[in-house]
Amino acid sequence: MINKISKLRYLLKLFVFIPLIFYFGKRSYIAFDEGFYALQARWILEKGNWVIPLWWDEYVLDRTIGLQFLIAKSQDLFGRNVFYAYLPTTVASILMLFTTYKLHEELFNKKYAIISPLILATTYLWFDYSHLATQDIIYSCLVTIGVLALVKIKSKNNKFYILLFGIWIGLAFMMKTFLVFVPLLSLIPYFFLKKNFLFIKFFWFGLLIGFIPFLIWTFSINPYLDKSIIFYLVEKFNFLSSKNTFTNPFYYYFWNIPVTFLPWSFFAIIGMIYNTSQSKENKYILVFFPIICVATLSIFSTKTPYYTLQISSIFSLNTYAGIKNLFNSKRYSKFFIFITSKIIPLFIFALTFTYYFFFQDSINFNTKENTCIILGLLFFGLSWSLIKHKNSLKEILITLIIGPYLFTSFLLQSSLFTDRSREIREKMEYVSSLDIVKNQTIMVDKKGINNSRSQSKIIKISLLTPKLGEGLDSINQLKKSELAWTTDLKTIKNNDDSYQVIYENDVLNPWRLILKK
Repeated sequence: MINKISKLRYLLKLFVFIPLIFYFGKRSYIAFDEGFYALQARWILEKGNWVIPLWWDEYVLDRTIGLQFLIAKSQDLFGRNVFYAYLPTTVASILMLFTTYKLHEELFNKKYAIISPLILATTYLWFDYSHLATQDIIYSCLVTIGVLALVKIKSKNNKFYILLFGIWIGLAFMMKTFLVFVPLLSLIPYFFLKKNFLFIKFFWFGLLIGFIPFLIWTFSINPYLDKSIIFYLVEKFNFLSSKNTFTNPFYYYFWNIPVTFLPWSFFAIIGMIYNTSQSKENKYILVFFPIICVATLSIFSTKTPYYTLQISSIFSLNTYAGIKNLFNSKRYSKFFIFITSKIIPLFIFALTFTYYFFFQDSINFNTKENTCIILGLLFFGLSWSLIKHKNSLKEILITLIIGPYLFTSFLLQSSLFTDRSREIREKMEYVSSLDIVKNQTIMVDKKGINNSRSQSKIIKISLLTPKLGEGLDSINQLKKSELAWTTDLKTIKNNDDSYQVIYENDVLNPWRLILKK
């Protein structure tokens, strides 16, 4: 009976996350990076090529095929539906939340363990990427599993966790290649605390198991290449290491992390400061690990917000510690409650009314999206305004969570984080309904892919094209009665008797659908 009650409690906790994770309405992709991966997954299914990542008829050798394989396999098993393209990310999101829950139990205790994953799920950066079909959440989930396995290793007898710590490294390499060395370097202080496990055969056996997907892929792709795939991956790493469009100053993460970890940034910093005085195990994981990780990422030339997703679970744990200790502090609790229950709600209400009266009409959101944003902000502000000094820690935690929980739930159901290219989707639904388009293969004039804007548009258009054909070097290659997407307006005008523009629209511009007469 006790076991049944315990299982029921776990099930109820899982239900709490459903409004934050699942969306069953219409979806559409952004172009980079999820649209690019989804398009490569489509070519895997249509061309039957499960080995080489493609961009039309060209090889893309600067990345592994890990995520594209997962998206294609998900759609192969469950159906060619956009929802199933997100399934690998969704599964990884759930697993990462569960791993965060277990880390809370290990580093603190079982009491309030649900709080840390709820904090994580309502963090802007994690919430955003948990609804993108990219490899970032999957990779971050693997890193978090590795950290949990490391914390669980108490002796040489913990063979399962020693094996697990070896496995995650290879799987993470298949997702993000050399980025896996960042968390490994960041965990070095902890290795000295538990260094003996590195000499146990289960660790090395796990390492081998984890690298099996990468090794199979390497041996499969190498016969098609003039040199080993590892050299192409190293070239990409060297490009990211040198100055490029994603290069940012060394202090980039000092402002980016507080912004992307809203609304919990302040509490996370306080928690990290507090945890510097805790036990070696807690200090190494909760303080040294994220600090070394951020320092390592800051040295690297390429800096993006999603690189810090790998330590987002640790920030969530620090946030819990920060809230708990601020509440229990005789010196700071009144100030903490005043700021949280008065200043922040006032700011949120002011932001809501400013948006409603001054910016709502200038931003291209529909009624549903605007309503969800406004309601979410109002509930957020109202929730935090109810915090009182006489509240217990449990009441404080619940009230703090409810605001961001309702806000992010409203945001998800508004479709802002799922139907990210709504206008293009709506136009393409109309194009697909045209009689001349039904059951017809549509080619793509690759000559028009000459800048990031046209490339972004054609990725989205191609994913929404019912029957996508080959890429053409020129529309002159079109045969009679064939359709194509092109930007070559000059050729169309000079050969007015040869081509007919079937559909053009400002949303799809510069691309037009044409027919060879």
